[in-house]
Order: sequence, then C-alpha cells, then structure tokens
Amino acid sequence: MSYEIDVRAVQKFGEHELQALSDVLIDCVDGGASVSFMLPMTRGKALTYWRDVAASATRCERIVLAAYDAAETIVGTVQVVFAQPENQLHRADVAKMLVHRRGRRHGVGAALLVAAERHALRSGKTLLVLDTASADAERLYVRQGWQLCGRIPDYAFMPDGAPCATTVYYKSLRGP
Repeated sequence: MSYEIDVRAVQKFGEHELQALSDVLIDCVDGGASVSFMLPMTRGKALTYWRDVAASATRCERIVLAAYDAAETIVGTVQVVFAQPENQLHRADVAKMLVHRRGRRHGVGAALLVAAERHALRSGKTLLVLDTASADAERLYVRQGWQLCGRIPDYAFMPDGAPCATTVYYKSLRGP
C-alpha cells in the first residue's frame, strides 16, 4: 500500500493545528508511549502542552514539524529544540517524535527524522541528541544512522505508571 507523506514545519498554530497535534499526542499516550504524560491523557492536557510548544516555537526556541497524509491530516510530529546553553549552541535536541498508530509502519517516522535533521543542519546545528523508551523507535534511529550512547534504567514512567528505562542516541550532522 502506498502512503503519501508530506513533512513540513507548522507555520500556524491555530485551533485546527492544535487539535490535530493533540489527536496525535493523545493517541500515542493512550497507546502506551512514554512521552512525559500519564494516563488519563485528556484533551485539555494535550492542548495546554501544544499551546506551550507553540509559544516556544514563536520565540524560535524550537521548530515543530508535522507529517501530513494525502488527506492533509497530521499523522506524526517531531520537534527540534534549539534552546540550549551558550556552550552548546552547536547542538539541538530531537523531542516528541510522535506517530499516530494509523500512520506507523508507513515511513512517517523516517520522514520526520530526515526533515528534523535537515532543519537542524540549516539552522547551523551539527549535533543532535534524543532519548527514547520505545524499541520500535530504537530500530528506526539505528537504521537512520544514530549512535547509541547508553541506557538509563528507571528513567521515567510509562503512562500506566510502570517504570521504564530510556535509551540515549546522538547523531553528528557534520559531513564525512
């Protein structure tokens, strides 16, 4: 099955975009993703989060990328966080890589990651860092050339309250 994906920066955080991004976040948390939220994952909690992210993006502290399917529905998102201490201005964090369950296994995650790397490089960043509690995400990161740093046990909690580890990766964006 062909699955068309268009990844682009979110330029406007209107009510439609906030609701669509919230749909993805809610689906991921309800599906068990450890992405900073606990159950129950309410729409109000999701909207508050995305409004805060929108404010941060407006201040140029991050860029929010969204993956749209052929119907122009947001099926995934990722953020590149530029706000770093002055001795780390060469790097950025990749955060909240979220793919709605209906968009998984269709290349959405890979497309988001490539776009995040491209935007980071265009912004002068040469090093990216991320962490994940997902084995599926780990496989994606390795396939995309990310390097394993290590694993931290009991780092956070799953949405249901079970403790989980996180695995840390980095990628140098410097050419060969």
